[in-house]
Amino acid sequence: MTAPQSPDPQAKTAFTKDERGILNNWAIEPKMYVEDEERRFGWTEYAELANGRLAMIGFVSLLVLEVVTHKGLIAIIGGL
Repeated sequence: MTAPQSPDPQAKTAFTKDERGILNNWAIEPKMYVEDEERRFGWTEYAELANGRLAMIGFVSLLVLEVVTHKGLIAIIGGL
């Protein structure tokens, strides 16, 4: 029979003991990372550009509607 081998003191384990001998089960922490992707929502430059473009499209659409119908938006809504 062979004698059981003692654990290697240099082996990596999921727990360690600190200088006082207290067991620390959470010594190996997960790697933290930050995503550097550009945000697409909230108060971002992209949101402001999209808002401005949609406002310009709406304003031009309103002008075209008034030229075609010879009525303002309020008159069209009031006639419904």
